Amino acid sequence: MNEKNPAPVAIVEDKPDILDYLCELVSEHPRFECRHKYHNGEEAVSFLPQTNAQIAIVDIGLPGRLDGIDCVRLTKPKMPDTLFMMYTVFEDTEKIFESLKAGASGYLLKDASDAKILASLEDLLEGGAPMSGSIAKKVIEFFQKKPEPSKAAEVLSEREQEILQLLSKGRLYKEIADVLGIKEGTVKVHIHNIYTKLHVSNSREAIGIVFGNGGK
Repeated sequence: MNEKNPAPVAIVEDKPDILDYLCELVSEHPRFECRHKYHNGEEAVSFLPQTNAQIAIVDIGLPGRLDGIDCVRLTKPKMPDTLFMMYTVFEDTEKIFESLKAGASGYLLKDASDAKILASLEDLLEGGAPMSGSIAKKVIEFFQKKPEPSKAAEVLSEREQEILQLLSKGRLYKEIADVLGIKEGTVKVHIHNIYTKLHVSNSREAIGIVFGNGGK
């Protein structure tokens, strides 16, 4: 997209002052042109798919029956090539992932500077997934967080949990016995008790119930 053919941008925002501010900011940049403005989700869902908008900036906290996430979820399938960027005050993990699942490619907080907003729009056009710093941090923390044992582990004793954890790492019965300083026969007894408590017949099922896939 060059300066002679700026990317058409749509904005969905219920507050008139913010809507006008964004539209003016976007249109001042040679690569973009604000062509479509909507004040609520219902309006956007009805008319946005009829446009050639290449980028849509969408507020989450819209009034009425449809919020911004609903708007993206209902509109994205009708215009798969359009790049949606959320522009919101919400920074909780649930809203972030609901937006991304709905089809958003970017997520900016409303305290973003003019330069950040414009840089994010350029990033979108170039195939990026722009996010405010604090949002990107939450996404990274979510994926780096180690899975916690499920509540199923609560029925197991501390020793049984230790043994199941070692099993999930591929340790043999003898190796588990050596690590824990107990007899191999004792390990087998604990494993039998684990299967009984979890109502399973093998270690794979037990590991899956307590730790998820693989438990690693």
